[in-house]
Amino acid sequence: MKPTRLIPWLAMPLVLVGMAACGSQEQPGGNENSTGGAGSAPAGETVEISYLHRLPDGAGMTPVADIVDRWNAEHPDIHVTSTKFDGDAQEMALRLETDIKADSGPCLAQLGYNEVPDMYVKGLVQDVSAEADKYKANYGGAYGQMIVNGETVGLPQDVGPLVYIYNATEFANLGIEVPTTLDEFKTAAATAAAAGKYIADFNADEAGYWLSGQTAAAGGVWYSSADNQWKVTVESDASKTVADFWQSMIDAKSVLTINRWDDAYNAALRDGSLIGNIAAAWEVAFILDVFDAQAATDTTPATEASPYQGQWRVAQIPDFGAGAKTGPDGGSGVAVMKGCAYPEQAMEFNNWFNTQVDDLLSQGLVTAALEAPTTQPEKWNTQYGGQDVLAELSTANKNLNPDFAYIPGFASVVPSVVESASAVVSGSGTVADVFAAGQTASVTALTDLGLPVTEG
Repeated sequence: MKPTRLIPWLAMPLVLVGMAACGSQEQPGGNENSTGGAGSAPAGETVEISYLHRLPDGAGMTPVADIVDRWNAEHPDIHVTSTKFDGDAQEMALRLETDIKADSGPCLAQLGYNEVPDMYVKGLVQDVSAEADKYKANYGGAYGQMIVNGETVGLPQDVGPLVYIYNATEFANLGIEVPTTLDEFKTAAATAAAAGKYIADFNADEAGYWLSGQTAAAGGVWYSSADNQWKVTVESDASKTVADFWQSMIDAKSVLTINRWDDAYNAALRDGSLIGNIAAAWEVAFILDVFDAQAATDTTPATEASPYQGQWRVAQIPDFGAGAKTGPDGGSGVAVMKGCAYPEQAMEFNNWFNTQVDDLLSQGLVTAALEAPTTQPEKWNTQYGGQDVLAELSTANKNLNPDFAYIPGFASVVPSVVESASAVVSGSGTVADVFAAGQTASVTALTDLGLPVTEG
């Protein structure tokens, strides 16, 4: 997974179930030190709130520090200090655990939705249900991604539904249309491959999130909870649909098999051999940057924009057999961490920050807040030929499978899935093996955490 799965925009309803972490009452994560609601600010004193994030703060973006400065100017009684963490998500999670145990953790922290159950089980987040409920109407179903075992631990920030990105000009030249079913997709892939073009790539290094999201698009989920236990159904009929879909095209050599974050992926885009792929919505913000003209530097001459610039479009993924449905790939929220003395004030800022949709759009986020941005980035207008990309992403957001959830320990599942997917690329494994590996690794992860689990 890309170290920071951050996203272009989106602020439409997505009805996602709460991540119900199942376990006995002896399990950690009960947040016994939490205030469980509003803390009282000291009379006449300014409340200090710290916020740890890993937003990119790149060129052309509204810096998080500037957004926070605006809050501080408007709210003199609640002063927020933001800190950017420059490592990856796992490194940040380790730092949070270490600091919170040392009573020096932040009040608020950005967490990937897959990280929320882990933090809950470890007792590192607070139950702020009463405060969160005040702001629930500002968010769609992503609100449920911040609920664990019936306790709301923060507010959602961004989402990442799977979409289809393709070169419309190349499709027209090949006489193919955007496929709306899996059979149409396989036929189009064969037609393109015969001309040395590929409408998709099997992203082995993204398999944990990418394939689970496609299972959700097929109407399935990898995990659910009932009767106070987790149910693991990584190997399901929906997963078989996904496995058969990719295996048939890999066998036919009608798709590429390049790791998403290898340089070869961008090279395939630049040389025009890769003309489409199923991708997370957050990729929309930067996937076509490889086509932009580069300004000259002291050591490098300027380059002209690629002839493919402006030819690409965003569409919905094909119907995996469950109708107009897609699945999640990434996204994060802002949680109130254990030890935060003023959860009421922290949640007030949390809601305000996550509803600054234009600022967050500039950071590359597909926002979870319902409020829409006022304008589409000019870069997108250029890269996508004037298409209303935001509208297409909105549709994908609405089509998210409402039943998808991660499990505690999912981070330990991903390496097994990726390893098995890499074996597919080398020819020593099948796509079905990827789901079998995910099933085994998921049961092991939950068992190692001491959580009750059953297999579907």
